[in-house]
Amino acid sequence: MDLTGATWLKSSFSGGNGGACVEIAFVPGSKEGSDQIIAMRDSKDPDGPVLIFTPAEWEAFTLGVQDGEFDLD
Repeated sequence: MDLTGATWLKSSFSGGNGGACVEIAFVPGSKEGSDQIIAMRDSKDPDGPVLIFTPAEWEAFTLGVQDGEFDLD
């Protein structure tokens, strides 16, 4: 998937120091017939791996984060 023209967004909670941040981009979709997909990457490694989500997958992921499903207690 070509993401060269993607506009990457970072949380307003991220500082300007280039620390460990996650960036997302909303791009025209091609995964499972979605009109839009959400791409996620590590800001420290912009040329590294990218995770791709459909809107339904993104919603499930963000709800899991909010519910503490991925906490490393």
